Amino acid sequence: MGPDGRTAGAERVVGLGTIAREWGRIGITGFGGPPAHILLLRKLCVERRRWLTPDEFEDGIAATNLLPGPASTQLAVLTAWRLRGAPGALVGGVCFIGPGLVLILALAALFLAGDPPLWVLGAAAGAGAAVPAVAVQAATALVPASLGRMGRARAARARWAGYALAGAVAAVLTGPWLVLVLIAAGLAEIAVRDERVDRGSREDRGGGGAGGRAVLPLATGPLALGGLGVLGAVAWVAFKVGALSYGGGFVIIPLMRDDAVNRYHWMTDGQFLNAVALGQVTPGPVVHTVAAVGYAAAGLGGGLLAAAVAFAPSFLFVLLGGRHFDRLRADRRVRDFLTGAGPAVTGAIAGSALPLAASLGYGWQWGVLAGALLWLVLARRGVVLALLAAGAAGVLAVAAGLPPA
Repeated sequence: MGPDGRTAGAERVVGLGTIAREWGRIGITGFGGPPAHILLLRKLCVERRRWLTPDEFEDGIAATNLLPGPASTQLAVLTAWRLRGAPGALVGGVCFIGPGLVLILALAALFLAGDPPLWVLGAAAGAGAAVPAVAVQAATALVPASLGRMGRARAARARWAGYALAGAVAAVLTGPWLVLVLIAAGLAEIAVRDERVDRGSREDRGGGGAGGRAVLPLATGPLALGGLGVLGAVAWVAFKVGALSYGGGFVIIPLMRDDAVNRYHWMTDGQFLNAVALGQVTPGPVVHTVAAVGYAAAGLGGGLLAAAVAFAPSFLFVLLGGRHFDRLRADRRVRDFLTGAGPAVTGAIAGSALPLAASLGYGWQWGVLAGALLWLVLARRGVVLALLAAGAAGVLAVAAGLPPA
């Protein structure tokens, strides 16, 4: 092991062709979201190639979980950066993202066509009916870690419940301004814990304006991009997904839905459910859903723009801040912010299930939703298989003459 903590293998220069091949393979086979991506990256970098030590890899997971945006994408970029610097990060990240992006844009063209085949409509309606169950499962999976991070004290648990409730209500009522509630919950937790530190040790708290800076682009973004028409709106929605979303890929659903369906009318509720389902069943990060939204807004150019804007922050965080990740992890204020934002994210994801379920338009879809809830929430089985089965049920439904047949 070298003096910087890397294994001997990691000290050798890894070819860009090798990075392109290996990260591209994960991009093609990475069905199942972040848990699958993390497992595949660990098997490659730690177990099979021994490019990174186990501690290095775990530190990378911890560091990327502190950042907004898609954590598994950031981990893919970070591991490639550690092997070959900025060129490795760019090649590895693009090859990780690319296969799923190509697939979801092709599927969006099929599912969002003006006159798609009947079986496509049935598959879309079936898979879409399972999406509210996916949201519930995603939220329940976050609860144990989030509660543990908050602590066992009664006051801490009460704050957790309050933040979660605020997130759930915001997901239902506030639409694109949900991110303000997430930021407010994080800042509130900083304030509570700062007060405790002040009472105990009078620790110097400098730098308290970081959260305020996070609000500034949120408040000014629509004004700055409003003059750019549809593409400006697509870029703004994608920016919120890539740079201002905390808590994993699924929090993008409540962030995007109001913009895509109600504010800009790019999609119907049913089409948005289809886009979410496509983001779940394709390989690579769930954030690919934003490309389907961009496609609905402005065709192929809109889909590519949305993907570029949504994923750009992940690259920038690593390229500009990778050397400082250890210091970021050690910053108490950053940890406190995420401790407060975490339960608000959990509540927002759970709350998003309500408007998603309300958009179901056919009676048979409720039966599919009930089955998905049993499979995902009670049996705790896989998302991809649930969505594929729901899509097959939709095909059978239209074949039997049920709407949308």
